[in-house]
This record gives sequence, C-alpha cells and structure tokens, in this order.
Amino acid sequence: MEARSAVLTHCLSPVVEVVDAAKTYSDGFEALQPVNLSIGTGEFITLLGPSGCGKSTLLRMISGLTKPSSGEIRLWPNQKGGTAKAPSQSTQNKLSFVFQSPTLMPWADVRANVRLPLDLAGVPRKTADSQVDEVLCTVGLSDFASSLPKALSGGMQMRVSIARGLITKPNLLLMDEPFGALDEITRYKLDSELLGLWASHKLTVIFVTHSIHEAVFLSSKIIMMGAKPGRITQEFLINEPYPRTPSFMVSKEFLEYSQTVQASLMKASA
Repeated sequence: MEARSAVLTHCLSPVVEVVDAAKTYSDGFEALQPVNLSIGTGEFITLLGPSGCGKSTLLRMISGLTKPSSGEIRLWPNQKGGTAKAPSQSTQNKLSFVFQSPTLMPWADVRANVRLPLDLAGVPRKTADSQVDEVLCTVGLSDFASSLPKALSGGMQMRVSIARGLITKPNLLLMDEPFGALDEITRYKLDSELLGLWASHKLTVIFVTHSIHEAVFLSSKIIMMGAKPGRITQEFLINEPYPRTPSFMVSKEFLEYSQTVQASLMKASA
C-alpha cells in the first residue's frame, strides 16, 4: 500500500462543508450548537468525545438522515460556490453509511446482504453479482458468500456491513462507531483493514469512536467534541505517515498524541 501523509484541510478540495449547522429537537433539547467544519478529499476524520456530545447527530446530518435545525451541510461544493446538498449525489460522488451494528437481514446470505443497495437501485442481477464478488474479495469474505449472518463472527458481520457500504463505490464513507462492540484484537485487525480500504479506494472517511487509541491510529485529523450542548472544542492533526503499523502504536509519537488527546477529552467531558 502506498504511503499517504496527513495534510492540512485547506490544501485539499472540500468534500464536506458544515456551515453553522445546529440541531435542536422539538422538545427543546439542544443536541448540537452551530458547527463549522471543512473536510477535504482523502482525509480520515475521526469525531471523538464523551457520550451525548453530538458525534452521531453530526454524522447523520452530514449523511442527510437528520436535518439541521439551522445552518447548512454542503457536499462536494463546486469551485463556483454552488453546492450538492445531502442527500442529493451525483453519479461521480456518492456516500455510504456504516452503522454501529451490522444491521444485516438474518434470513439472507452474505451475497444478498451485500447486494441489497444494488437491488434497490435496479442493477441487473448478473452485473450486481459480479460487483458483489469483487467487494467480497476485497474484504476477505469470498468463501462466505453463501453463509447466513448467524454463522459469522461479530468481526465478519462488520466486514459484510463494510462490503455493503462499498458496493456502490462511494468516495465518502461515514462510519458510526462500527467496531465498538468488538474485542480489542478483532478491532485492531479491522482498523488496519479499514486503513487499507481507505487508501486503495481513495476514500474520504468520517469515523465516530469513543476510543482515543483507535482515533490516533486511524486519523489524519481528530475533531474533539464536548457535551451539554454538543459542540466542537478542539482539532488535532495526526501528522504521521501511512500505512500505520503496530510499531506506531508503541512509539513515542503515538504516546504523545494519545496523552494530548486524552487531556482534551477529559476537558471536554467536564
């Protein structure tokens, strides 16, 4: 895998622009104060913060699943200042959302679960199955195409969910704490595989987690969020080269990043 270096957002063409976007629910609960955020092409952005800080709310607003109460979410804004707003997407620009749980159809095999977005889009079965075979190979599940979800481990079920997210060939991938329920060994393995997919598919990723170590290992940039109400409190550039190996996780640099981010998280949680 070719090495990639973290770069500042202003050097990159924007994929997402969050402009004074806020969310207050009908009962008056202020989930998210006005947020301003720009995410560039090819970045791996992690939203980190305590429970209730609005990480998932912001992610769902970017996806178009939740509408902001005020402000604007712009996807792939063009050079003339126009915007493609969620959930509208061009044929060149697509987003996929990987949820916290795999949300698989228990009665359908792996192939059918992965193929679902293509079936809904009316893609011919022969063409769809060829694409499914390709993406199952990418996530290492070719031998399990005919298996039901109940026959798979938790980590394998998440691979199916990721494969379903990749089947439409997105260039923006949103992930809401997808590995939080997994054991540490499986989690690290999937984190490493995710970085490989990010690099090989030239993705822009926005990732939600509660784990400081996971955030530092994965990210080109960490967005720290505070609660009551939800808001962005700080940003951290993780300026370390990719691919990132196990040696990075025991390095002086990793420890320093983790300590700095932990101090920020403790402050955001106060």
